Amino acid sequence: MKNWEANIRKVVPYIPGEQPTQTNVIKLNTNENPYPPSPKAAAVIKTTDTDSLRLYPDPAAGKLVHAIAKAYHLKDDQVFVGVGSDDVLAMCFLTFFNGKSPILFPDITYSFYDVWADLFRIPYETVPLDDNFKMKPEDYFRPNGGIVLANPNAPTGIELEQGSIRRILEKNRDCIVIVDEAYVDFGGESCLPMLEDFDNLIVVQTFSKSRNLAGMRIGYAMASPSLIRYLNDVKYSFNSYTMNRLVIEAGAAAVEDDEYFRACCDRIIRTREWAKEELRARGFHFADSRTNFIFASHELVSASELFEALRRAGIFVRHFPKERISNYLRITVGTPEQMKALFDFLDDYLPGASTRM
Repeated sequence: MKNWEANIRKVVPYIPGEQPTQTNVIKLNTNENPYPPSPKAAAVIKTTDTDSLRLYPDPAAGKLVHAIAKAYHLKDDQVFVGVGSDDVLAMCFLTFFNGKSPILFPDITYSFYDVWADLFRIPYETVPLDDNFKMKPEDYFRPNGGIVLANPNAPTGIELEQGSIRRILEKNRDCIVIVDEAYVDFGGESCLPMLEDFDNLIVVQTFSKSRNLAGMRIGYAMASPSLIRYLNDVKYSFNSYTMNRLVIEAGAAAVEDDEYFRACCDRIIRTREWAKEELRARGFHFADSRTNFIFASHELVSASELFEALRRAGIFVRHFPKERISNYLRITVGTPEQMKALFDFLDDYLPGASTRM
């Protein structure tokens, strides 16, 4: 090892879902919304004065912050925005987890949490889910440096009921509790109303799933004014201009188009419930999902085999070769046409297919 290598910060990186370069594929691997962005957001993008891009954007992203605050009946000083919820969560880790006690999060959850903890040298412990992949609130009733919960959880899709989250908050008033609600709009219940009772709660959401704008990278946190102020202090010390002009304008337009937002969510929920029936009929097992994906295993065929067979057929799903979940596939809910193509492939591939046709 060369001398300068000893000072390099080395981490095991997060591995994002594959982004195929082919266009004639069915992409069900990264939980993107299958429908286009809000027409109002699209109109903003098309009519933006490109000459304005020579100027710096508003560092506070005030227009976007105000639109989010208005939509959720909050004050502007209760909202923080960033470049996707990954950026927002990373800022939260950097800002609030600066103690010696370990932070806690489930052993099966969003796999960026341990990456940030390692990157920022934050001590952490993973808390095992039970045999049914459910969180046990009492496992978080112990000293810690903070708690991070994805709810509904990913990649399992399982929602922790509001009463259990409240119990965790009541037992941890002296530490920051982050609830990552990336998928809450697909049938989950937000713990946002609990901000009135807990000044240590941070709720994080994203435009990438339910608001059809994964490519624009918009995430946001909602919390007490004091926590948002701390977040902004760190953000301005790290990068003052995180949101570009086009993103701020289009994001605000997307939030204001509530009718389109709800219609897209409803379509995905209906397709998901139909997909559950179709997958069960083909021998898949899974917990009840409250997200835009289904985390499933097959009774006869291994997840790794199915993953490769689907990929060869141009159907991309997600496989995590990790302990406890290596025999599961995470299948994003696409359009009805995309899901039918998936089911048609399974009917041809799975053992006993001829008896089901």
